[in-house]
Amino acid sequence: MAPTSTPQTPFGRVLTAMVTPFSDDGELDIDGAQRLAAHLVDAGNDGIVVNGTTGESPTTSDAEKAQLVRAVVEAVGDRAHVVAGAGTNDTRHSVELARSAEKAGAHGLLAVTPYYSKPPQEGLYRHFSAIADATDLPVMLYDIPGRSGVPINTETIVRLADHPRIVANKDAKGDLGRASWALARSGLAWYSGDDMLNLPLLSVGAVGFVSVVGHVVTPELRALLDAHLNGDVAKATEIHQKLLPVFTGMFRTQGVITTKAALALQGLPGGPLRLPLVELSPEETEQLKRDLAAGGVQL
Repeated sequence: MAPTSTPQTPFGRVLTAMVTPFSDDGELDIDGAQRLAAHLVDAGNDGIVVNGTTGESPTTSDAEKAQLVRAVVEAVGDRAHVVAGAGTNDTRHSVELARSAEKAGAHGLLAVTPYYSKPPQEGLYRHFSAIADATDLPVMLYDIPGRSGVPINTETIVRLADHPRIVANKDAKGDLGRASWALARSGLAWYSGDDMLNLPLLSVGAVGFVSVVGHVVTPELRALLDAHLNGDVAKATEIHQKLLPVFTGMFRTQGVITTKAALALQGLPGGPLRLPLVELSPEETEQLKRDLAAGGVQL
């Protein structure tokens, strides 16, 4: 049973896009995944996204993805929404992943824009509709043109919002004007997918975050959100500015790389990366330490 939600906050408000822990030999670390998920929920997350880009989904098998969903649901499924990434650039494969995630117990699906193929907007509409048609789970779109190569245009978002199971959008477009129009016209629950823009997106109507830095600063993200909801703009701005070194430091290189390094510094499960991702150099690790310390993260 999924935790309680509302149409305004179908997946809660603060979610972390969780890394996939691996053992030293590069295999899936199920115990580590369960411990990390529990840690994140204890820290204040309403939800956990698994099998997203931050979860190294391009290099995990379909069987590993299903295994991870089952493990995380077992660990936190009565306390947090478990949202499973199901998006690929192959619609049939995405449908298969969606059905597998539902069978494994996921509470919702995250569907990224098909990458590399650069489909037209009609292709995007049919792709996302097929995923939403495949299960009874609520779907969060994921609009990240910097990775996918194409944006989900506002008209397409408005069309997709008519689907009864497409209920939210994770916005990593980096365009507050287009976000404002799409949010106003679609009525979807809007989640920031770009940590640097968490507060600005709240100001135009977002309900929460799907965060990477939530691995290390969930309590601060929760405090920022609460301050905004309570009308304390000055407090929310103060927290946002305090976190700027963290936002910058965690994305000096690819976010999975820095996140797993940050988890290692804190003694939390993460483990190695799968190629083509590689570990930080010693110099980069020292820079990450400085960035996190500047943002108040205790190591």
